[in-house]
Amino acid sequence: MDPAAASELLCLGYVGVGADSPSDWRTFGTELLGMQCIDATAGALAFRMDERRQRLFVDRALEAPVYGWEVADAAALDRLAARLETAGIAVRREPQARCDQRLVAGMISFRDPLGTRLEAFHGPMLADAPFRPGRAISGFRTGPLGMGHAVLTVENATAVLPFYLDLLGFRLSDWTQRPFRAWFMHLNPRHHSLALIETGRHGLHHLMVELYSLDDVGQGYDLAQGEPGRVGATLGRHANDHMTSFYARTPSGFMVEYGWGGRSIDPASWQAEECHEGPSLWGHDRDWLSPEGRAEARAIRLAAAAEGKRAPVHVLPGNHDLLAGACPWWSAAVRGETP
Repeated sequence: MDPAAASELLCLGYVGVGADSPSDWRTFGTELLGMQCIDATAGALAFRMDERRQRLFVDRALEAPVYGWEVADAAALDRLAARLETAGIAVRREPQARCDQRLVAGMISFRDPLGTRLEAFHGPMLADAPFRPGRAISGFRTGPLGMGHAVLTVENATAVLPFYLDLLGFRLSDWTQRPFRAWFMHLNPRHHSLALIETGRHGLHHLMVELYSLDDVGQGYDLAQGEPGRVGATLGRHANDHMTSFYARTPSGFMVEYGWGGRSIDPASWQAEECHEGPSLWGHDRDWLSPEGRAEARAIRLAAAAEGKRAPVHVLPGNHDLLAGACPWWSAAVRGETP
């Protein structure tokens, strides 16, 4: 991979999806996910997750999802456009009307080898008012990590991986071969901002959003279990990014992974390797897999349990409280005393 390509894309900035009935997203987006619905028309909705004016939009006119990748500034956008055009990729400099719709200062659009619409932008607009979640949550882990990650299904990953790795500059985090073939790629300390799963079809498998509190995820899981067919994968913990999460089916058919505790990596020193423990250490029973795939996934999880596979819990400053006196030995050690 050309190292120069790694410096332009920073994170996943926004996602747009289609829906036959966008109004179904209002309840799902606010009362389950906890996003803030900030704009609604007969055919479209928009949601906030943080100080940005828009992170997710739902538009009946969209035939397929669009993915907005953030770059640092106008110069970075120009460099990316030139690199794509040199490689023979058609690039469209989007007009101001489209930028206003996306609430960004400038943007280009292009497609990957499978026809996925990708947008690159700079200058996201900020909201005038604080973020107000749709239900009582602690907030979403976004900032320089972006809104989360996207996982795409593909028929043949080898046909599209060079586009993302060699041309766009994603870096491989790791990959797995069982119970399905998947490749995970990063742009920043988030373990992956994009992943490809070979399923024999092309589309959006899921979006991941990360919460600051495990209780946010647990309470969301309770809410999702109250709706028949809403849960697409049970509560579990991933082997590679260590996220504790569940998957909820959206009104548009793909899933949202609702998670907490994802690991941070050092992109400068990270070494990609195959993940032999499968996608999850425990849980995440996936009803979208074939019966054979589910049985294989369960066997992999049970083998990991038998071997005592463990991963550290990634607790971030601000998303936990220390209980004074809960552990006298530790409290004394922090004070420099001998218990």
